[in-house]
Amino acid sequence: MRITEIRVHGVADKGPETILDRPIVARVAGDDNAGFYRPRPGYGAPADRDGVTLEAYRWSRLTGGTATRTFSLVLLLPFMLSNIAVWMLPVTGRGGRAARALCRLLAATMTAMYVLTTVGVSLDLIAWQCAAYPRCLEGRREISWLGGVPPGQRLALLAVPPIIVIALIWRLGARTWQLPEDSDQVPGVGADRLDAPAFWDTRSLLRRLRSIHVAVALGTLNITLLLALAPHDATLPGWLLLAADVALLAGALVLLCRPAIERRGKQDQRSSRTIRWAAVALTALTLGYALVPRPPWRAEGMLPGYETLAAGLFAGQVVLLAMLGLVVVVQRRSLPRPLFLLAGLGAPVLTTVAIGLGVAYDSGLTYGLAEYLDRGSSPTPARPPPPGAPPLSPPVAYRWVTLGFSLAVLLVLVTALLIPRIGHARRRRGAEELVRRDYPEASRAAPERVRAVRDAIVRAGLADRLGPLLAAAYVMLALLTLAAAGLSVIGPGPGALALRMGGEPLARPVVFVTDLGGLLIGLFALVLAVMGLVAYRSGAIRLVGVLWELATFWPRAAHPLAPPCYVERAVPELTRRIGQLTADGNAVVLSGQSHGSVLAAATVLQLPDRCRRRVALLTCGTPLGNRYRRVFPAYVSDEILREVGDRLAWRWINLWRYTDAVGGPVFVPLVDGPDDPAARVDRRVRDPKGLLIPPTDTVPPPVQGHRFTPDDDFHEAIRELVGRLERTDE
Repeated sequence: MRITEIRVHGVADKGPETILDRPIVARVAGDDNAGFYRPRPGYGAPADRDGVTLEAYRWSRLTGGTATRTFSLVLLLPFMLSNIAVWMLPVTGRGGRAARALCRLLAATMTAMYVLTTVGVSLDLIAWQCAAYPRCLEGRREISWLGGVPPGQRLALLAVPPIIVIALIWRLGARTWQLPEDSDQVPGVGADRLDAPAFWDTRSLLRRLRSIHVAVALGTLNITLLLALAPHDATLPGWLLLAADVALLAGALVLLCRPAIERRGKQDQRSSRTIRWAAVALTALTLGYALVPRPPWRAEGMLPGYETLAAGLFAGQVVLLAMLGLVVVVQRRSLPRPLFLLAGLGAPVLTTVAIGLGVAYDSGLTYGLAEYLDRGSSPTPARPPPPGAPPLSPPVAYRWVTLGFSLAVLLVLVTALLIPRIGHARRRRGAEELVRRDYPEASRAAPERVRAVRDAIVRAGLADRLGPLLAAAYVMLALLTLAAAGLSVIGPGPGALALRMGGEPLARPVVFVTDLGGLLIGLFALVLAVMGLVAYRSGAIRLVGVLWELATFWPRAAHPLAPPCYVERAVPELTRRIGQLTADGNAVVLSGQSHGSVLAAATVLQLPDRCRRRVALLTCGTPLGNRYRRVFPAYVSDEILREVGDRLAWRWINLWRYTDAVGGPVFVPLVDGPDDPAARVDRRVRDPKGLLIPPTDTVPPPVQGHRFTPDDDFHEAIRELVGRLERTDE
């Protein structure tokens, strides 16, 4: 029997040459974005030492690979996180409809926040505030012409940049990695189980979400314009347009909550398209209304209604987050054995982080532009602007957000300092016992060497302690955010409130902390942008790429601007390749390392029956058991993991280490007894291989941690799986 080993790499791969440990390789299938590689004939043995033909599947360029793509992905990070939150819900199917609807509503508020940022920059700061003050226009030819344009026409002209941004939403939401050959005739809307053929096909749902989000974006822009124009004009057409746009937004939100959005069928597709084109028509009418000549009108202060709209959106997000948290807690209690990370609050926690990142981008851009336009004289209650300076200022809600960002940074720093120290001595003693039990030579090894291995085990276990602490931090921040949202709706900013309560001695430090938050937010957004530009080529900051490859495993089901899911191409491609090899008489050992093991397991669930009997699975450093089962309990459940083993007749070996902070056992806590076939899957391997310097080496074996390379343990597992495949073929 011919055996082919297909190696599927994890995140941040270093190329097919490294995966195969061969200097020169050639692509035998696929393209530059994702392809299968083998050693080039004449440049290294095409098989390993046991005669197994080597092949590598490289998929990493589906998630990055160019500076432009990675930079754009960093900017879309908040939308990506809001999409992952849907998959972290503890219940799927009908029981999870309410939670999924809340996640979609929160994703829609992020689109509205995205639009409000461009509106704040274009309409509020430039068209309304800056254009009304000669000192702001002085010496700036690019905007000085606005001074002679009436306010209504200025707003209509400066509404064009937000419309371009909305058109970008429309365009980006259509991106996909799905090949035409992998698409059904009827567009899919996903499924509730990983083993369902339609799980990765969410085309219909994505089209509906895209249309609705375009309607939400245009409706947000229209309402912002009309809140400034309709009260000033006090005429029936303005009020009718405003009422129509409010009704449009309400209709879009209703569509997001309807269960029909998740089902196949043309009825909801027509509804989403109708509301999108209705939004386009209302936008055209609103712009036409803004261009109507009016009597002389002087723009003063902030754009009317904009501050209220921003504060209302902020408060609405907090209310939706509270509702989502309550629904998730109720759902979690109905499950028989909750083994959740973040105490089951993964979806609201991640959505909170997504909104926080979005606000960081928004307030960083708004404050940066305001600082530039008012020439560095941003006013506060404790620091009035100098005479003649334009009092440019973002909404009060952003002042509260920047104060909250400062407090959040302080909380994160304190938590980061405390986590390693809580119970540190006890964890070190337990790790040292493990080292001395695994290594009989520990008494002869240098104490520094024993401590190094012990500390590696302690660090690897640190990630498991983050869940309860992050859940507690989420509750604290949610309470702070709720209070800030209420205060922003009432009106006073943090500086003004401090001035009322304690006078200038209290106002000055509050203003300082708020300004510090604005600076930190700006730096944070800048650092993320720079990381996005260089992460694809720099090993020092691969965290951006790693996060993206982990997150884009899941299809888009909440926000259409989330990056396209690479698995919608990778799984059909792996399935097709395995089908070709088995049809030609080959047996296949599918070898997945780190996140590649998740991709391999998903592929097994999609393989047809005729292929599975000639396939075996080897996973190394897999996060399936200790991470995915706890973070995504509704989709990577105990039942699904056992389904992978059953479909392969338990031709599955998983290698794991105590020093691995990411990977771990799949079934160790779930085994029902020695006769359970799952008991033969997990195999712990020692890391390092020894504490002493081997006779043939000059240094002791290194601590590998999460890095798995084809070593003796790896090849032994391959040989065993090959033997099982040969017995199956007899």
